Amino acid sequence: MITEQLERRQVAEERPPDRRRWAWLGVGALLWLLAVHGRFDVPVAAWLFPVFLLRFTRASRPTALPLVWLASVAAGVFWTVETAVPMTVITVVGVVALSTVVALPFALDRLVAPRAGRVVGLLLFPAALAACEFLMTVISPFGAAFGVLAPTQHGTLALLQVIGVTGPYGVAFLIGWAATAANDVWERGVDRRVVGVYALVLTLVLLGGGAVLAASSPGSTVRVAGISPDTSVTRELRDLIGDEFTPQGVVDRDPAQVRPAFEEVTANLLTRTREAARAGAKIVVWSEQAANVLAADEDAFLARAAATAREERIYLQVAVYLYLPDAPYAANRTYLFDPTGGRVWTYDKSHPIPGLEGYPAGEGVVPAVDTPYGRLATVTCFDADFPALTRVDADILLVPARDWAEVGTVHSQKAGLRAVENGYSVVRQAEFGTSGAVDQRGRVLAAHDYAGSETHVVHSDVPTERATTAYAVLGDLFAWLCVAAVVVMTAIGVRRPRT
Repeated sequence: MITEQLERRQVAEERPPDRRRWAWLGVGALLWLLAVHGRFDVPVAAWLFPVFLLRFTRASRPTALPLVWLASVAAGVFWTVETAVPMTVITVVGVVALSTVVALPFALDRLVAPRAGRVVGLLLFPAALAACEFLMTVISPFGAAFGVLAPTQHGTLALLQVIGVTGPYGVAFLIGWAATAANDVWERGVDRRVVGVYALVLTLVLLGGGAVLAASSPGSTVRVAGISPDTSVTRELRDLIGDEFTPQGVVDRDPAQVRPAFEEVTANLLTRTREAARAGAKIVVWSEQAANVLAADEDAFLARAAATAREERIYLQVAVYLYLPDAPYAANRTYLFDPTGGRVWTYDKSHPIPGLEGYPAGEGVVPAVDTPYGRLATVTCFDADFPALTRVDADILLVPARDWAEVGTVHSQKAGLRAVENGYSVVRQAEFGTSGAVDQRGRVLAAHDYAGSETHVVHSDVPTERATTAYAVLGDLFAWLCVAAVVVMTAIGVRRPRT
């Protein structure tokens, strides 16, 4: 009997691979293009592309794995094109490197799982998918901007509540497990244990998320206003200095040429701030680099901002692009003033975008302060793509941002995940992008598309108390468990002979 089974397996291994595998590769690669969290995403594609690509790799010899890598690179390049990310050398190298990491779980499933048995065949791929996402956000200078599946499900809030326990990596685990369970059915037929266990886990996740949403209430709120300069004044500024003008080029100009345009933007911002305060806002946050300030004018600018905060009795966070007299010639900085006009913090952006922003990074310490409206904290734009940096003790996270049209909506959605993970509300004011606020569970409180009007003031009533989440307490425990599980299961597969 045993001899007959071995003979049948030997014949099966010698049989030419199924030609249909090329169709599975094509379908999987196409669906992957729609699951990179870009403008053309289809949420269900994130659940389907691993199913077909696993079917391809399992039906092919290991020499076919480079084709999955090519599909991963194609998805990465497609993401840069659809979001209009500038194609610099750093961007291209980064996307290729990250795409290699994203393809690694498929290689582990093909090379290790067949040696390690059915349980490993079901769990290695999802654990590796979650582990690789986590390691990318820790090691990569791009953080969670690319290669993380959770943002593709931004519209399914019940599912997203799981990231309050696991971080964003729990969604990848569920998607990966769905792919291995589907392939198990494809290969062996329906096994009630395999299908039932996964269905039970997914049902509990969705029911639990729904219960969390139903049980949560906003409680006390505070009116927060996000402000970007009016389109008319920024248009005049761009006409003066040009979109491609370098900070050194501005510094080398006669200050009398640039000060009037800078002053017009600053005056506009302060006027809009006073209007927002008189409309009930207690906290006002400007968009990233909203004001342009020469270093020689910094003290005078800050005195005006402090006076505005004091006169209007508000917490005012101003955001400036500060032109320095010497290299590196620029700093991306925010300041928070309290209702007495006192300066509460000065914060420099911790993660300038590699290849696009040449100013030095800040210290990487997120400032926070207790106020009558909860504990406030801040990061700047791209900083919100780093889950570890934004895991802070706060009730409201202020995020000044500056995007472009093609990336604005998706970047705003990524930032909203930080709210669900940590249980605080996020107020994100983005020039040239999508501004707004989400509460502790990811529900949209306000939204504004920069392209839709000439003025850009967004009011939202934001909860002043955070919700407790396991992720905020335990950190990346789930992700590290996935890393450990991948190591253990790989060791089992390597040590065990193929059966």
